[in-house]
Amino acid sequence: MKITILCVGKIKEKFFKDGIEEYKKRLSKYCKLEIIEVADEKTPDHASETEELQIKEKEGQRMEKYLKKDAFKIALAIEGEMLDSVQLSKKIEQVGVNGQSHIIFVIGGSLGIAPSIMKQMDYKLSFSKMTFPHQLMRMVLLEQIYRSYRIINGEPYHK
Repeated sequence: MKITILCVGKIKEKFFKDGIEEYKKRLSKYCKLEIIEVADEKTPDHASETEELQIKEKEGQRMEKYLKKDAFKIALAIEGEMLDSVQLSKKIEQVGVNGQSHIIFVIGGSLGIAPSIMKQMDYKLSFSKMTFPHQLMRMVLLEQIYRSYRIINGEPYHK
């Protein structure tokens, strides 16, 4: 299985970079992982709704070329479905059973994911009703993907 994390923005903090590298290393035994970062747009203070939509769409245009037609695309979105770790592992496993060998997880920028990108998603996943920094979500997502593979392979994991 190939897993792609398609996200807006770069990781600047060393502690996030270190955590992400650790999970990339752990995941290498289970899947082919790639992380694609597209540039984020500067958001002016007190941006209007129209300006925010334009910013999301610019970021979305940068993401567009990485959304492969044959991949199963999952957006991280507050309005998505909340799953526990076992349910997420079953979701990942089911994608493979259905004959798809590539999952793309999409993490938007500070304003979220462009509507044009959301329309292309096969599934919306929520980790919480709360908003998190995209750097933190990237690491949490990698940890949950790693946990999913441990579950799929019948290996021990913390409950």
